[in-house]
Amino acid sequence: MEIRLYFQMLRRGWWIILLTTLVALATALGISYIAVPKYKATARFIVTPGTNLVDRFQVLNSLNTLDNQVITTTYAEVMTSERIYTESLSSLQLQPLDMKKYEYEAVVVTNTSVLELTVIGPDAQMTAKLANAIGNKTIGFISNLNQVYNFDFLDIAIPPPEPYWPNPLLNGSLAIVLGFIVGAVSAILNDQLRTPFEILRQRRHYDEITGVYKKNHFNRMVDDELAQNPEDVLSIGIVELNGLRDSIETLPLITLQRILQRATEILRRELRGNDVIGRWNDISFIIMLPNTSGMAARRIFERIFQSLERPIELDQLGASLELDSHIGAAEYSSGISTEELFEKTISALEQARRAADEPVYVWEIKNPFWTQPAISDK
Repeated sequence: MEIRLYFQMLRRGWWIILLTTLVALATALGISYIAVPKYKATARFIVTPGTNLVDRFQVLNSLNTLDNQVITTTYAEVMTSERIYTESLSSLQLQPLDMKKYEYEAVVVTNTSVLELTVIGPDAQMTAKLANAIGNKTIGFISNLNQVYNFDFLDIAIPPPEPYWPNPLLNGSLAIVLGFIVGAVSAILNDQLRTPFEILRQRRHYDEITGVYKKNHFNRMVDDELAQNPEDVLSIGIVELNGLRDSIETLPLITLQRILQRATEILRRELRGNDVIGRWNDISFIIMLPNTSGMAARRIFERIFQSLERPIELDQLGASLELDSHIGAAEYSSGISTEELFEKTISALEQARRAADEPVYVWEIKNPFWTQPAISDK
């Protein structure tokens, strides 16, 4: 369930993901284009027992020492020393300030007697020259130091044909992956941050006590429904809780809220999923029944009336209130305006108030010459 929700968030925020990915890709390619390239040249060296070792014990001892990599590690330190570096620059007729953009490093290849010297810099030719110069100076220093081990080139450094950095293809691929991840996270956060604002924006359309639509918003929904489906059948009804008329000023607020919420629960239970409920005034609800004729609306409102007949309990001591509901409804007739539809609904409610034996009154198209009573929405 959670995974499906995240996929829905990503689908809604696809444009954020696409934009972030494109920005990351453009940035990576732009940096690759304007960045100063760096070249890497590598020279390899090998350490072996000296050829002047004739005693078998000396040869075995030197091999054991090489196995411990003590010698190779020492030679790596010699190779990266300041003394060797300075002498190497002198042999190339260079000054340290000329080589500020160059870096070098010597490492021992794991479980071998091989050293790798790497030089990185903006000029391919110079990186190879510097690596070989450092190697030659190190070989000369070590050969004068002792004759127990031989230290020599295994592979000389050659100028690299292409810079190792920047790599547009690699950088672009990484940018796409990173941009997608950042975009996906941004899309999810944007959806989660936007939802509370949507809820707050929608909340102003709802009545705070009952949770149904406010009158003004309900009226707009009826206008929209008739504008979109002018030929469809539709019915509107007002449910008035006359029992609250005399008690609304005296009942405690919490008790009044409980009564209205209970009435709302009854309405929702008796209505269908596409029916719409609004708050008409302090003691009345208004209901829109899409795709419902006057005859069908009558059955629905009579069922609602029967459900509202049961008294609402006010407290645990057994006190209750009879809602004494009246319901007036009207069927939409093609050609009448929204205002006329509401007028007929209010007139039908007036008729329901007056007729003690007919608390549910529905104006239908089949009776177009019905005389409307005086209009009042109280």
